[in-house]
Amino acid sequence: MKCLKHLSPQPLWNYFEEICQVPRPSKKEDKIRQFLLDFAQTHNLKARRDEIGNVLIYKLATPGRENDPVVILQSHMDMVCEKNNDTVHDFEKDSIKAFVDDGWVRAKGTTLGSDDGIGMAAQMAILTSTDLSHGPLECLITVDEESGLSGAFALQPGFLTGNVLLNLDSEDEGELFIGCAGGIDTVGTLKYTPEAVPAGSFAAKLEVKGLLGGHSGDDIHKNRGNANKILNRFLMDASKLFDLRIADFNGGNLRNAIAREASVVVIVPHSQKESLIVEWNVFASEMEFEYEFAEPKLKMVHQSVALPEFVIDMDTQGRLMKLIAACPHGVLEMSSRMAGMVETSTNLASVKFKGTNEIVLTTSQRSEIDSRKFMAAEMVESVMLLAGASVEHSDGYPGWTPNPDSSVAKIAAEAYKKLFGNDAVVKSIHAGLECGLFLEKYPDLDMVSFGPTIRGAHSPDERINIETVDKFWKLLVEVLENIR
Repeated sequence: MKCLKHLSPQPLWNYFEEICQVPRPSKKEDKIRQFLLDFAQTHNLKARRDEIGNVLIYKLATPGRENDPVVILQSHMDMVCEKNNDTVHDFEKDSIKAFVDDGWVRAKGTTLGSDDGIGMAAQMAILTSTDLSHGPLECLITVDEESGLSGAFALQPGFLTGNVLLNLDSEDEGELFIGCAGGIDTVGTLKYTPEAVPAGSFAAKLEVKGLLGGHSGDDIHKNRGNANKILNRFLMDASKLFDLRIADFNGGNLRNAIAREASVVVIVPHSQKESLIVEWNVFASEMEFEYEFAEPKLKMVHQSVALPEFVIDMDTQGRLMKLIAACPHGVLEMSSRMAGMVETSTNLASVKFKGTNEIVLTTSQRSEIDSRKFMAAEMVESVMLLAGASVEHSDGYPGWTPNPDSSVAKIAAEAYKKLFGNDAVVKSIHAGLECGLFLEKYPDLDMVSFGPTIRGAHSPDERINIETVDKFWKLLVEVLENIR
């Protein structure tokens, strides 16, 4: 049963629901890529793929517009795969269960994949339309945007012919983006020595969950809780009161998502069992008060568990707690170029025990200014090195410097005013878009990014506003009409 078939516009929503049936984790896009190629073949559209797996589908201009500029419509085919702990879902096999909820579309217990499934659906609706006016079109759908921008990195000169690009991967209706932040990941690894669990010990699993999480670019300025930071605050306090040992820490997940859940297994002597739980409950009350408005669904739970096979050595335990406490997280600088915009930020994304002797901390830094992006990475690196961790940086990706004189941005702004009677906000976005990488290969591109309203991206709370999808579609159609 299709539950989105009654939504407008069609066939966009129908295509989105079809996309939800196809697994598409980052770096495992074979099924969605074949879906797109089959779609092109079914509709007699020329299509090709490049070596890394990006797909390009062509559509001829409508009669009389053959000599208009070639327009590139661009989205990405992969999605962030996050689920609630109590949700059973295999992202490599199972479909996303989308449903309508009070003006929004969301998924049951998982990310929805509207980022950027809705962009793909819009491309498919344009490609199959018979009543719209447009010039020649190239629909580019890239791979691995969410976990490494690999598709954009590997895009080769000559694959595209157009000089105008509409990026369909932003998440705030009424806003037109003409720039974005660049980013770099910094990963620290602590080595530990496994030690025997002391005799007469009690083991407890402590969990922080229910946080909003969200996108580490779009949502970093909203003062949301970071589960890694919250949980570590308790460990720092409890280690001063009890003979506490850490056996496991599992917090956060993706580099570009704010950590919404974290758990730790701790050991204390049986004689300190009751006092530990009392202290945890007191701390939970304090956190609920601190985050009363920012994180209304915060939950802090505990349960007794079987004794683990080992605990980590005390020296590493101390350095780990201090590293998590000192590692910066959140906004570092606000923009002096665009009022109200975040310029530079960092996200303590995850803390994970790996194998039998490693703890890996993953962070992500963003800035609209390249030099400050590297400054933020060096700040995080310094804290990690002081804690005795080894450090690696990703290659990073460039930002997209705003062009206030962009012709296509002006066309989009005029179209928005004509359609809806009010001005769109033209701005830069703190999240990373692939546009900066496109400019490296195609320096003459004129670009603008827009989309419907998506909230909770990169978390199981992801949802897309139905009314804004209709406005997004109308704007896209109007912009294509006016690029001549």
